Amino acid sequence: MPGHTKQLSLTRRTFCGAAAVTCAVAPLGLLGFSNKADAMTDTTKKTDGFSTEIRPFHFSAKDTDLSELRRRIQATRWPDKELVSDSSQGVQLATIQKLARHWATKYDWRVIESKINAVPNFITHIDGLDIHFIHVRSKHENALPLLMAHGWPGSIIELMKVIGPLTDPTSHGGSAADAFSLVIPSMPGYGFSEKPTVAGWNPVRIADAYIELMKRLGYTRYGAQGGDWGSIVVDLMAVKAPPGLIGIHSNMPGVIPPELDAALFRGEPVPSGLSGEEQLAADQLANTYKHIGYAIMMGDRPQSLTGLADSPVGLAAFMLDHDPKSYEMIARSIDGNAEGLTPDDVLDNITLFWLTNTAVSSARLYWENKSTFFAVKGVNIPVAVSVFPDELYAAPKSWTQQAYPNLVHYNRLPKGGHFAAWEQPVLFSQEVRAGFKTLR
Repeated sequence: MPGHTKQLSLTRRTFCGAAAVTCAVAPLGLLGFSNKADAMTDTTKKTDGFSTEIRPFHFSAKDTDLSELRRRIQATRWPDKELVSDSSQGVQLATIQKLARHWATKYDWRVIESKINAVPNFITHIDGLDIHFIHVRSKHENALPLLMAHGWPGSIIELMKVIGPLTDPTSHGGSAADAFSLVIPSMPGYGFSEKPTVAGWNPVRIADAYIELMKRLGYTRYGAQGGDWGSIVVDLMAVKAPPGLIGIHSNMPGVIPPELDAALFRGEPVPSGLSGEEQLAADQLANTYKHIGYAIMMGDRPQSLTGLADSPVGLAAFMLDHDPKSYEMIARSIDGNAEGLTPDDVLDNITLFWLTNTAVSSARLYWENKSTFFAVKGVNIPVAVSVFPDELYAAPKSWTQQAYPNLVHYNRLPKGGHFAAWEQPVLFSQEVRAGFKTLR
């Protein structure tokens, strides 16, 4: 999650809070991807000295890197147990130890790796960086192209479960009229995308890169979807309103009135006169702002997180401590009560960060950010919003209508949280279909 400005005296950059490794990758663009599903036309056009061609991509972690990962997990020096019976001091020792044991002895990275490589992956050079993306064209005629943007501590992993339902709806309870062709990029500094080597890769620049990506793929009419950082990026795409972008869907919209957002962040009393839904959202956001230590650190001193590149267990603990609801759900899963995410799901994402050594490069996005996250940004194109109950805050319809004057869909779901597509892929897919139904 992202958020706030210098006048709040938290960081030298805009604060970004709660929404969001050695690999066998030769220089990005390596190893050739063999999937035949999506052959694209290469071009010789140049931008800043680089070709705009779209290159197939395939990833295979080295066996030695996976062995070294297990060795480091088993060599972890553990801290003392927390002094409380809950998670108020952070990730509980028993929880992270159980996850680490599973990681070192039972977890198999090759399972998710094969799933990633089973869909078409590509690399293209945009604005000085190699950007990785998954591109799955639907078999259905008239499928709507849809860019899907992940956040932190997420990645393309959190969107893998919805590829089938969205691109092949007839096999997942939908109709051919519900079909999408998906473009799922890895954000700069995340996963298989190149890491920025100069400052300046903020959400506005990422939005520009994603607009260029859809243009480069030849899409003249498309939608965009996002959660966490992805919701900021698609909001900013919508503010720019490029030709072809027909609307956006957000599962974590920025709809808080700016003055209220700033007051909540400063810990000031909530104004009177709020409706029940508005009061609930304000209380949830106030609580969120009490649990954003990780985001303040990344927003102010990301390079000091060097230890995350050295300790896989340290990385895992840091990533688990994102928001209380997600942590509680993951902790229950680690204890054997899976509900939405399994321990392997969680480790798929953490292991991707480890193998690509992107803990620090991804954290720098918080330092780069100059946009508010939860406050209104001025979107006028069509917007669809899905509210999941265990999100950082449940966006009230009143604020959502004010923030998005062209609101075409609003729905409150019975279950699901911050990682909605990952936790509840069926509900999420139904919401995306409903959100774009009137815009096709």
